[in-house]
Amino acid sequence: MTDLPLLGAAIPLASLELYKDWIIADQRDLEIQDFVMVDVLNGDWEARVDRAKALLDGYAGRLGIHGPFWGFGLASQDPDIRAIVTRRMEQGLAVCEALGATQMVIHSPYSTWHYNNRDNLPDARQQVVDLTHATLDPVIARAESANVTMVLENIEDKDTDDRCLLAESFDSPAVRVSVDTGHAHYAHGSTGAPPVDYYITRAGEQLHHVHLQDADGFADRHWAVGKGTVNWHAIFAALAPLGDRPRLILELRDKGGILPSAAYLQELGLAR
Repeated sequence: MTDLPLLGAAIPLASLELYKDWIIADQRDLEIQDFVMVDVLNGDWEARVDRAKALLDGYAGRLGIHGPFWGFGLASQDPDIRAIVTRRMEQGLAVCEALGATQMVIHSPYSTWHYNNRDNLPDARQQVVDLTHATLDPVIARAESANVTMVLENIEDKDTDDRCLLAESFDSPAVRVSVDTGHAHYAHGSTGAPPVDYYITRAGEQLHHVHLQDADGFADRHWAVGKGTVNWHAIFAALAPLGDRPRLILELRDKGGILPSAAYLQELGLAR
């Protein structure tokens, strides 16, 4: 039983009180969700950091945050917008430094439109890479110094490799890859992308983070595990060669589904 992968969770501070004993007992991976909002980042985010530290007394597991993403992309053609996005990344890294977090989830710049037009316009493929570098290059050294890995999470990504090649292009330990099972299942069901386990297999050694959520292949459901049609046996078979490097984070809309999801995967003999 103890050789099964250990599950963690993505939780806002408002729910952490309910789950901190479960998290701390086995030093599970934890992702704090409060720092995605602009009003938090532009406000008194230090108070939330202090609250998290108080709640996590005795915690020695791997801690991360979901970085900001609302209202922007990493590959904007507008330099003024890119400057704002770079600032948001700096704010997220400041939170990581204060909190002691070593991972920050950021969103992939790739969309279904990119997939369909990447060979339709001159240099379209390279333009996404160049614009993302223009956004993230100014913060790479800070992330490296803080020992923070920014993991690129698939959102609309239809191609399993584009995001991985983008991460490789930084040639930095501060940029790696995340797979969100529900997002990949949406892309598979609604846009003809490969199945979820292919995303994991193709990410390979670059995979440092996984959002575990169930879905129906039509929308971004964030259902409890077992409530949708995601093939969990295939996913955990793909994860098996990677050991405990990827953080396996239950990211559910209803936080009440965290413990039932963990129990479901344990009953299947896939995780604990």
